Amino acid sequence: MEKFSIQHSKKYEEIYSAELQLFLTELHEHFNAERQALLDKRKVLQKEFDQGILPRFLKETEEIRNGNWVCEPLPDSLLDRRVEITGPVDRKMIINAMNSGANCFMADFEDSNSPTWENVMDGQVNLRDLNNRNIDFEIKGKQYVLNEKPAVLLVRPRGLHLNEKHILINGEQASGSLIDFGIFLFLNAKKQLENGVGPYFYLPKLESYHESAWWNKVFVFSQNYLGIPQNTIKATVLIETITAAFQMDEIIYSLKEHMAGLNCGRWDYIFSFIKKFRKLPEFILPDRDQVTMTIHFMSSYSKLLVKTCHKRGVSAMGGMAAQIPVKHDENANEVAFAKVRADKEREVKNGHDGTWVAHPALVSVAKEVFDAGMLTPNQIDQKKEEYNIAEADLLTVPQGTITEAGVRKNINVGILYIESWLVGVGAAAIYNLMEDAATAEISRTQLWQVFHSQKPLENGQYLTKENYLKWQDEELEKIKEYVGATRYADGNFALATQLLQDMVFEENFEDFLTLRAYKYI
Repeated sequence: MEKFSIQHSKKYEEIYSAELQLFLTELHEHFNAERQALLDKRKVLQKEFDQGILPRFLKETEEIRNGNWVCEPLPDSLLDRRVEITGPVDRKMIINAMNSGANCFMADFEDSNSPTWENVMDGQVNLRDLNNRNIDFEIKGKQYVLNEKPAVLLVRPRGLHLNEKHILINGEQASGSLIDFGIFLFLNAKKQLENGVGPYFYLPKLESYHESAWWNKVFVFSQNYLGIPQNTIKATVLIETITAAFQMDEIIYSLKEHMAGLNCGRWDYIFSFIKKFRKLPEFILPDRDQVTMTIHFMSSYSKLLVKTCHKRGVSAMGGMAAQIPVKHDENANEVAFAKVRADKEREVKNGHDGTWVAHPALVSVAKEVFDAGMLTPNQIDQKKEEYNIAEADLLTVPQGTITEAGVRKNINVGILYIESWLVGVGAAAIYNLMEDAATAEISRTQLWQVFHSQKPLENGQYLTKENYLKWQDEELEKIKEYVGATRYADGNFALATQLLQDMVFEENFEDFLTLRAYKYI
């Protein structure tokens, strides 16, 4: 059996040197079995949630939470992160993001990137060219040229649950996490150090400090293997699962030599809240539009993150403003920008050290708010001792309504996003918002929960199969009008519709829709 095999390898021969293949094989052999064991632990814990056993602050790690330890000092290039822009790893996006005026750019192999082989591998080529300042290009007569002082780069590899089906190591599919991380580090780390920055990462969808400790072992091994000084790698962890919210101190501690901060991954956090408690009738959330950062459990999670990060000397990053400019409608555009300003004003007031935007046009809006509210590079010196967040605060279910309009919106947006993902576009502009996979996950999970709980909607109706199929057909007509007849005919809407419908009706809940949809790209 061939130890390392790649499908479609010819196009990317320049990347897959024998040395890189050996490094990726070493990562797989050292860490993949433990990754699989960590994923199995998630399933065991889910059975407890299904029985009504809720997450708690861990007794076993009380000493860590109560200790006065701090992390390694932040590198100069990560002291001021007041505005970060995020997006997939295509060449045009990278240049526009790096030139946007944001302090940092998170180049994303995860939720805003549909992981087709070409998207993943072209992304690695693009990031290598970026670090070599060889990324300028021309398309349709327009030049895209990197500025002299671009943003600081951070890279988000895929989550632990995702495989890379095009690479087999010892006959097993490789880990998407290790492939994305390993290729980027191998190709770029030494050049980044020459450029006065370092290999900086965002770690997505972690559910426990055991998983962050796994990443720490990966970092230590990789730095030794490549001859990079220890503690060079810095990571920001997205707190986007309800279980991770109860283990923030522990996650920081497990990575404390490599820790740069935590981030409020709000959309995935809502998805996780629904998913983990999906079988508990008392945990059914209202329509997505009613679940904002101002409701109690979301506000509590944000404040706990600020307090925890600042106690440990690292950055507390705010969440995503998904709004994008509304062309040809000045009033709607001003409403969108006002929502961004209000969101960012809340974050800077709460003590966050920076925030996320999804579009270059929103960088200046967010920056203006943070410049006015944060006169220093960060607010880490503000310890926020007044934030006393208890377990119950993180588990308070918001009041609200489940409406037919909300159900229809979940069907509509769910189909639109899944279809976009299937055709290779992971960052999709839908109804003037930049959506990623978390959007479809919230839609799909809410539909599953409402359907299987048979909780009545506000108007007294139920989400029966008959109603779902009727509303689905009506929403498909709206989608056809929204995207246009040609785009609809040329797209993959039938498969997207079937995938969503199957995952809503099935008794056994699928943990991630991307696991099933990955077969089709």
